[in-house]
Amino acid sequence: MSVASGVHIVFFTTYFRHGSLTGGKVDLVLSCVDNFEARMTVNTACNEENQVWMESGVSENAVSGHIQYIEPGRTACFACVPPLVVASNIDERTLKREGVCAASLPTTMAVVAGFLVQNTLKYLLNFGEVSMYVGYNALVDFFPRQEMRPNDQCDDRFCRQRQKEYQAKKASEATVEVPVATPEEIIHEDNSWGIELVDESKVEEKTTVVGNGLEYAYELPKESEIEIESLKIPIKPASEEPSETSKQDLAALMSQLKGL
Repeated sequence: MSVASGVHIVFFTTYFRHGSLTGGKVDLVLSCVDNFEARMTVNTACNEENQVWMESGVSENAVSGHIQYIEPGRTACFACVPPLVVASNIDERTLKREGVCAASLPTTMAVVAGFLVQNTLKYLLNFGEVSMYVGYNALVDFFPRQEMRPNDQCDDRFCRQRQKEYQAKKASEATVEVPVATPEEIIHEDNSWGIELVDESKVEEKTTVVGNGLEYAYELPKESEIEIESLKIPIKPASEEPSETSKQDLAALMSQLKGL
């Protein structure tokens, strides 16, 4: 029986709903099929169930491959940008000759499988950045990475439905205002010592009235007086001749020293 039959689509959708260890919906679906018809079947089932999945594949000549993260409505599904064989509605079985199989290169398959597993771990364990699409060309070691947008004219009706749901979800999230939490001032319940935090940058004047006959030994200057005093810079003349009085005092001092 072909995997693309309606029976298998029903099987996939049922498994997606109840296939987890707890009997609920599965977290992620990995597609490793080897033909386009099977990919379209998995794509239809995932779009119908709104199931996130990752698709992977290796080319017929086995020297290139890719992985693709598909989230219905947000990213392009497999039918949004189908290969030429799928877009042209060509039966894939007519392209294969009897007795001739596709090329097989285990190293290419191992590289693509490694990309698929690494992207899966990032998605399930929520670390790093999940790649939407990663390609691999073994001939020149080229690794293109890009994001694929959904096609609003996709042939899959479930894909178009998921796109509308995703756009409505984005519009609702944009209108919802998230309240900004203001930090509350921490107040201790017990303060037996009466400790208070005082801002040292502010100068507080004492308002205590002293008794009669008493006065402060030092009066705190006002801020205006402090600013004025700070602007007063004493300037000493560069050359200052000694006065006559200082000369006489010096001569008298020398005569006293000689008389000792």
